[in-house]
Amino acid sequence: MEEAEAEAEDACCGSGRHKNRTPEEQRALLLRLKRIEGQIRGLEKMVENNAYCPDILIQVSAATSALNSFNKTLLACHIRGCVARDIRDGKDESIDELCGVLQKLMK
Repeated sequence: MEEAEAEAEDACCGSGRHKNRTPEEQRALLLRLKRIEGQIRGLEKMVENNAYCPDILIQVSAATSALNSFNKTLLACHIRGCVARDIRDGKDESIDELCGVLQKLMK
């Protein structure tokens, strides 16, 4: 493996706290976030236009589901990439970090 590739992999979840995503990964994540942003803007308009509360609540639920889906996708990517690599490399602290993240996500 070339030195630049090794440095890119090391930047995943190590002390630099960066993840070098593929352009496709980044594009897909950003697209999801832009959709969620649109949902939030729609919610703002609903409130501005005095929409009926249950209608707003249903749209909030949809935005929440979209964020949860984003989290699941990002978490799966993290586990398959960063955590799996760290385990193979004997860096068990990655498991502790993952457990901490899961505890925060599940509260």
